[in-house]
Amino acid sequence: MTAVAEGHAITAPRATSPRRFGWWYVAEHELRRLPSFWVAWIATAIGSPLLYLLAFGVGLATLVGGGSGRIEGVSYAQYVIPAFLCASAVGVAAEEYMFGVLLGFMWNRVYEGMYASPVSPRQIMLGHLVSTTIRIAVTAAIYLVIAMIFGAIQPGWGFAVLPVAILTALAFGLPIGAYASSITEDRGQFNIVNRVIILPLTLFSGTVFPLTSMPVFLQWIGWLSPLWHGTQLSRDLSYGQQEPAWLILVHVVYLVAIVVVAGLLVMRITDRRLRK
Repeated sequence: MTAVAEGHAITAPRATSPRRFGWWYVAEHELRRLPSFWVAWIATAIGSPLLYLLAFGVGLATLVGGGSGRIEGVSYAQYVIPAFLCASAVGVAAEEYMFGVLLGFMWNRVYEGMYASPVSPRQIMLGHLVSTTIRIAVTAAIYLVIAMIFGAIQPGWGFAVLPVAILTALAFGLPIGAYASSITEDRGQFNIVNRVIILPLTLFSGTVFPLTSMPVFLQWIGWLSPLWHGTQLSRDLSYGQQEPAWLILVHVVYLVAIVVVAGLLVMRITDRRLRK
């Protein structure tokens, strides 16, 4: 009896620890996958802002504003790069919440293995959220540094573009994650998501031209898009775009509301699916 009691005394802390910090063990597992493709990841994180700066800040800018290269009182690079920073963060979130979630549920079923341990379904998805947020933050930070080096984003309030980009990415990615966590049969649904949702929202979210330049009957697409709200906030912070205080508050509340509601939804779907 003494040996058994001692055995329980030894193993009890090991059993409770994963339940308390299970979300971090899941996040650590996700982050440990990165070294296998870190070269491609870093190359993309550095190459994308450079290419966008050259293509839009130098090339397309010569056609903007009647050849002046300015729009809304700033250079086209200053106008467009904050939007592309948010779009880059959104791309990371969309990738992680489409393929990362389906990988865990269907392709290698690692979530089932995690659930067989003391980790709860909600901790599994919270861990995925943490690892995705870290990857978004690193990608956006690299983008921000390069943009500042080239003068596309000014220091000071420009640093606040980083949390805005993270919030925008999560507001975009979590609803996709809720959908991905409900998929039980892979029929190429993500091709539809990319072509019907992600691409149009990227083009119609005021990224490369003001939303007001589109017909009114198309502007509602931008109003619903988290990317438009994040882009507007980024411009407010990076070069002082003039927006009324109430509209800035709307941007923030809209993004936070989506993150909270979609986050709770994706955890609920995960919990229900793994406990079947």
